[in-house]
Amino acid sequence: QVQLVESGGGLVQAGGSLRLSCAASGSIFKNSIMGWYCQTPGKQRELVASITPGGSTNYPNSVKGRFTISRDNAKNTVYLQMNSLKPEDTGVYYCNAAHTVLPGRYNYWGQGTQVTVSS
Repeated sequence: QVQLVESGGGLVQAGGSLRLSCAASGSIFKNSIMGWYCQTPGKQRELVASITPGGSTNYPNSVKGRFTISRDNAKNTVYLQMNSLKPEDTGVYYCNAAHTVLPGRYNYWGQGTQVTVSS
């Protein structure tokens, strides 16, 4: 059974940093695109960063240059380093695993971790 467990969220001041971790169990990790999504009240869950098994990354313009996603295949763990945090970064951050070949059939979410950035 695939499980994703996030950690590292918390309360920080604007301009500060946080590092989120997502530990994956099961066999899906090495064959999956790993992503971080943010859920804000009143908005759809939005992609923050993604990384392919080969290490290619993708970021929306809102976080480009501030956030960095990485993965440690030996530890089955994906990270999100968040620097220069802004109040608008506040939300619940979810880890996602999507199989590269069958993303509809094999797609999993973690429980989420709260990130709050104060002014």
